[in-house]
Amino acid sequence: MSRPTRTPGRLARYGFGAAEGDGGARAADLLGPDGLRLWLPVEQEPVDERAGELLAALSRAADPDLALRQLHRIVEAEGRTTDGTESPLLAELHTDPGLRRRLIAVLGASSALGDHLVAHPEHSAALRTAPDGLAPLAEGRLEPTDGGNPVAALRTAYRLALLRIAAADLTGGRALEQTMAALSALADATLAAAYEIAVTELADGTERPRLAVVAMGKCGGGELNYVSDVDVIFVAAEDADLPAATLVATRLINICGHVAWPVDAALRPEGNRGPLVRTLASHLAYYRRWARTWEFQALLKARPAAGDLPLAQEWIDQLAPLVWRAAERPEAVEDVRAMRRRIIDHIPPKELEREIKRGPGGLRDIEFAVQLLQLVHGRGDETLRAPGTIPALRALVAGGYVGRADGEALLRGYRFLRSVEHRLQLQALRRTHTVPTEPGALRWLAAALGFTATPGRSAVESFRAEWVTHAAEVRRLHAKLLYRPLLESVARVPADGLRLTPEAARNRLEILGFADPAGALRHLQALTGGVSRTAAIQRTLLPVLLSEFADAPEPDRGLLNYRLVSDKLGSTPWYLRLLRDGGPVARRLARVLALSRYAADLLARDPEALRLLAEENELAPRSREVLREGFVAAAARHNDPVEATRAVRALRRRELVRVACADVLSRAGALAPSPTRPDGAKRPPAGLADITEVGTALSDVTDATLAAALRAARASQPTPEGLRFAVIGMGRLGGCESNYLSDADVLFVYDQPAGTGEAAARTAAQTIAEELRRLLGVPAPDPPLGVDADLRPEGRQGPLVRSLAAYAQYYARWSRVWEAQALLRARFVCGDADLGAEFEAMIDPVRYPAGGLTREQIVEIRRIKARVENERLPRGADPATHTKLGRGALADVEWAVQLVQLRHAGDVPELRGTRTLDALAAAERAGLIDPADAAEMAAGWSLAAQVRNALMLVRGRAGDQLPRHGVELAGVVRLLGRDDPGEFLDEYLRVGRRSRAATERVLNA
Repeated sequence: MSRPTRTPGRLARYGFGAAEGDGGARAADLLGPDGLRLWLPVEQEPVDERAGELLAALSRAADPDLALRQLHRIVEAEGRTTDGTESPLLAELHTDPGLRRRLIAVLGASSALGDHLVAHPEHSAALRTAPDGLAPLAEGRLEPTDGGNPVAALRTAYRLALLRIAAADLTGGRALEQTMAALSALADATLAAAYEIAVTELADGTERPRLAVVAMGKCGGGELNYVSDVDVIFVAAEDADLPAATLVATRLINICGHVAWPVDAALRPEGNRGPLVRTLASHLAYYRRWARTWEFQALLKARPAAGDLPLAQEWIDQLAPLVWRAAERPEAVEDVRAMRRRIIDHIPPKELEREIKRGPGGLRDIEFAVQLLQLVHGRGDETLRAPGTIPALRALVAGGYVGRADGEALLRGYRFLRSVEHRLQLQALRRTHTVPTEPGALRWLAAALGFTATPGRSAVESFRAEWVTHAAEVRRLHAKLLYRPLLESVARVPADGLRLTPEAARNRLEILGFADPAGALRHLQALTGGVSRTAAIQRTLLPVLLSEFADAPEPDRGLLNYRLVSDKLGSTPWYLRLLRDGGPVARRLARVLALSRYAADLLARDPEALRLLAEENELAPRSREVLREGFVAAAARHNDPVEATRAVRALRRRELVRVACADVLSRAGALAPSPTRPDGAKRPPAGLADITEVGTALSDVTDATLAAALRAARASQPTPEGLRFAVIGMGRLGGCESNYLSDADVLFVYDQPAGTGEAAARTAAQTIAEELRRLLGVPAPDPPLGVDADLRPEGRQGPLVRSLAAYAQYYARWSRVWEAQALLRARFVCGDADLGAEFEAMIDPVRYPAGGLTREQIVEIRRIKARVENERLPRGADPATHTKLGRGALADVEWAVQLVQLRHAGDVPELRGTRTLDALAAAERAGLIDPADAAEMAAGWSLAAQVRNALMLVRGRAGDQLPRHGVELAGVVRLLGRDDPGEFLDEYLRVGRRSRAATERVLNA
């Protein structure tokens, strides 16, 4: 009788034939009359309902073809009789749905376990449903098995326990954490059993040694996978135990290698070069003197596993203080980072992107980030001292060391990657961490992980998409956490300083130099009290911040300012997250709050501005064009001129914060921002190191403020059509040398339109000028900007505004030499640009006289300077340290340079500029000032300008006098990046004397 033709048909719909590529033909043979007798080839259907259920179960396996082949081999191995008697296993699969589900899941996912069941068909009974209807226990216990050879019996017991764990894992009866815990418990039980076998094999009369087996690595963390070396360290109690203990340890390694997996003792002191077993005292001596950072990192996962468990715990307890001080080593944080980089460097390039364990975005990224955070923060927070990655990560999130969203992303990534690792290893019970490239293997892996095809996307594509997503997120968070600048700062804080108990905190405050420890302690208690997440994060931040505050002359003020900002923003979700995760933000904020009352006051009014501290480019001054456009647009959004000006002043406040913070941080070493230029190159930030850039930045902000306020003022006032109006900057504003306390010195000029009477035009212009000054002078929480027009013709007695023609007439007929000197700094600021250019052209002959100055005019300038110096220097001021009117300071240099400009700019066009240092450099190039004198004058002017700005930043209020002692002097010195106030004061006096001598030579030339 001929065999029926094989027509796979419906079997392909069960998923058979995908791996074979035969459309299910091979499955038809295995299922048909000559095989398992579950399929009717002619009818193309199962033989009965029970067979249909079994086929449906096979179709749900990760690899239906593999599951079918292995089931067929097991049935054959049972020795099925030829008289047609049904296979006992098939009969059980029909009657025990739980066994059917568990066994087929294992057969479709693991060829290695399938091979084991083929060799031992009776072991499938380990997966039977219990009489009470429950699945078999899969906790990693070893159940006794028959056999005279204890090692063989242990191997059988191990495989049965592993079979039950895999079945629970594959059928969804066990979460990842439970599977890892069960595998770790199985490792412990196997180690314990091997230990006992080894002890019984000792020679007669040998005393049982006190030997502890300490689990390390994934086993120690309770996160073992299916196939992995089990890392251990062997500890003997005394020297007398060493000979027997070494025999036991050696035999234990041999037994476990035959039974389950290799035992790796390479994490012991000196690695494979060191003795296999050491005494407790020897271990302690090694870790105290020689251990490297990675060895302490490994100890985070140490756990008693087998042998003398009390001895193992004693070993762990004795080493714990060393582990939790390891992060205080100067090189500790970088050691961990370097170790992670070395691991990546040793991955073969062709495997780099497929490595789910060691590669970028892999398991090691998560583990290293978590372990480094544990080492650093666990010194003061015992809740972080968990050996497992998942419990430690949860503790880090609960303690506020890792953001909730970041922590959840890492947990999801860890679970996904470990699940992939488990499925890969379970297939052949082979150690692997590399995702395959072969299409069939990828299809199996995707199915084993539960991915299914969806419209437009295969299961493999879905797996790849999720893998890429998790890897990218893990890579990002690894970089964010492992390279968090706050880590180094926390690591430098002694462990006692991390435990902010009241007594410890008070002692720490006294050591750090707080003048009022009790008051500071109240601030700390207010910030860290309670069990809220906010308080937890503050407890993480404050030890570092206190160290930063302690570097300032007034630590108490820094802490007070921090509390004020925190009180305003403490409940804002982004605030503490930004301080914890935002790179150098926390330390930058501490420096700003501790050194600058001016910046602290601004931040107290606008706490959200501290976001600027997070981005390098946010601490770069905005260009004049960008500022003007933004300020004018803000004013244009409001019809009410008061509201428009309020919006503008708020923008001005934000820009002042930007410049002030950049200034304070400019000499802060690693905290100094390094903005990127449009071409991508790094540039130095605006700061005290470049006083001209600070002056330009502050002047640009004032220009933009005046432009926007002028728009609001004109919009609110009816003016004749065609009336031109311009604001001319004078003084430091005109010279682009504004400082933090500068008013806006201006002149107002207008030009009447044709057909409009002079009186009407003048009245309209007067109204605009007064409204502009009123709007900027309205009381508000923002820093005021005074608009000073006292440099106008006739001063306060003269009209506030003049027409262009009136200015021309005045300067042609009545102006005096000091007014020509004031015009040297005049420049157009805002309003009608054409009118501003016409004004500048009109005054050029006045300020750059063609014939220079007469002798009488030179004498007059010298006379006025002497009078200003004598009459305007405040009573009691020290002329040697007054930054504006003192010897060799701002006024000295400016008068000398302006005299040179008045005498020679008519003939030397290069002198025609409003900036002091530019004009000084031009005079040197023209041979009008000796180079040595020019250098001394530039040094004197620059240092005085830096100190003047620093005084404002430190004090938070105007002042030109550099004190000779006290905290304000110390603050200025610290802000300028110097160390010794006495040395700095000597330097200031020396530079001032030399600058004074140089200016006198120029003035008297």
